[in-house]
Amino acid sequence: MAEVHVGVSGWSYDGWRGDFYPDDLPRRRWLAYVAERLTSVELNGSFYSLQRPTTYQRIADDTPDGFPVAVKGGRFITHLRRLGDVGQGLANFFASGVLLLGDGLGPLLWQLPGDFSFDDERVRSFLERLPRDHHAAARLAGRHDDKVPDDRAVTSSRTGAVIRHALEPRHPSFGEPEAVALLREQGVALVASDSPGAWPCFDEDTADFRYVRLHGHTELYASGYSSRSLDTWARKLRAWREAGQDAYVYFDNDARGRAPHDAVALIERLGQASASVS
Repeated sequence: MAEVHVGVSGWSYDGWRGDFYPDDLPRRRWLAYVAERLTSVELNGSFYSLQRPTTYQRIADDTPDGFPVAVKGGRFITHLRRLGDVGQGLANFFASGVLLLGDGLGPLLWQLPGDFSFDDERVRSFLERLPRDHHAAARLAGRHDDKVPDDRAVTSSRTGAVIRHALEPRHPSFGEPEAVALLREQGVALVASDSPGAWPCFDEDTADFRYVRLHGHTELYASGYSSRSLDTWARKLRAWREAGQDAYVYFDNDARGRAPHDAVALIERLGQASASVS
């Protein structure tokens, strides 16, 4: 049965203390607290730099078995290399410890810069390089270089589970038929990126799952979502679920601490239960 997973993009926000997080909750318990109340989480620190295996192991330890953790691909690949000549970058990314999440590894998110317009050859080459299961990712990780030292590299996996990929472009050209057809051919989800006029919000079905990022209702990264807007998203998510598609939804409106509260409100609208709500 298809499932909807709802969470937040990141969780280490000091401004959430005393609001979403109790004042006396140690920082080391924040992720576990999130995992008790939401049904997924998106790791975005991996976008800025290669994480260490200890980071991924700690995430695995602090979340329930099967709790999906989406991981954002590195900006070295998407923004600096702009998807070109990325074989080594991908090897290092997967060797950095991603595979330690095991069956808890959710989709991999690849976000493109706003001035990156669709280029069939470049995008196709990148998508074809992406590993589609843990064993393929482990083989790719084995080709890491010294940016991930041997004593820190993770090049094996205990599961052969499928790895899903989602692409978040921010240029309207990715809504053209050629771009949509390529993503559909590759089985890569075109992210529905909701932002207050900053970027296009695509609504194309290109994979066996959906991926949604909610960046703010009226003010980018800051404003909360109205009851009416949450109702609209809940209807859309229920329709996808009933059609047999899993969906992953992450609130990124964290600047004023609205993200976790909006996520809880959406979970309630979907009639889902988080692990434990007290």
